[in-house]
Amino acid sequence: MRKQKKQYTIRSVPSPVDAVLRDKARRLHKSLNEVALEALQAGAGVVAAARYDDLDSFFGSWTADAAVDLALADQRKVDEGLWK
Repeated sequence: MRKQKKQYTIRSVPSPVDAVLRDKARRLHKSLNEVALEALQAGAGVVAAARYDDLDSFFGSWTADAAVDLALADQRKVDEGLWK
């Protein structure tokens, strides 16, 4: 059974709230409606199921770290004895 969604009209949204929601929507490439619904869910303590369409948010986020490079290099070593 599918739950029927409700439609709200919210009036007198304070300018600072409007500005923050619109900025967040623009930054996340989401609609104002999506961002407002997420804010309502968070404020109401309702956890929405995570939905990921792609990995675009990870592009360009790698930070060089010598310790990580060493760990990766160690994992890439081939144990020749295992291949005989």
